[in-house]
Amino acid sequence: MTESTIKPPLSNVQLELLKLYATGVSDETLLELKRTMAKFFLDKVRQSADKIWEDKGYTDAQMQAVD
Repeated sequence: MTESTIKPPLSNVQLELLKLYATGVSDETLLELKRTMAKFFLDKVRQSADKIWEDKGYTDAQMQAVD
């Protein structure tokens, strides 16, 4: 196995979340964090889809025709 294929046991995001959770958070705060992360990733996917849509020159009329 080469050095470039060796991965650390935890990602940078996992390490930051562990630091946060080590301080202890309420269930309410945990739920809010989950919602915030879900929205963040949904926004990223939407931005990516919008860029593809724009790059391909798709129109709403084309999508309506698919139905």
